[in-house]
Amino acid sequence: MVTVVYGYWSWLESPADNKQFEVIGTAAIAMLVFLSGFIAFYLGKSAKNFTGPEDMPDANIEDGEAEVGFFAPWSWWPLMLGIGGALCFTSLAVGWWMFVIGFPLAIVALIGFVFEHSRGLHAH
Repeated sequence: MVTVVYGYWSWLESPADNKQFEVIGTAAIAMLVFLSGFIAFYLGKSAKNFTGPEDMPDANIEDGEAEVGFFAPWSWWPLMLGIGGALCFTSLAVGWWMFVIGFPLAIVALIGFVFEHSRGLHAH
């Protein structure tokens, strides 16, 4: 609906001698609606499959004591990944020379973050 309104509005605002609508914005809004549908489908599907003690009115507090997941006790990789990403993003405003520094740092940090539990103290 919003896509149609945006397309019609852009057509109304175009010059009288050359009536046409703005294609890029209309396509972007349409794709945004489509991708939002993906997110809504995923959340709806996973909400039906998950029943935790929070969803039951007669549950006790101790019913929620189960292990939630596996989390790293400490890790420097997310910090390094954030710094590398920040340098890459800052390079858009400052200069491409900063991208040369940030991109390899981000790649090394990403690989380290993914494989941190494959070796060392917390390997499994």
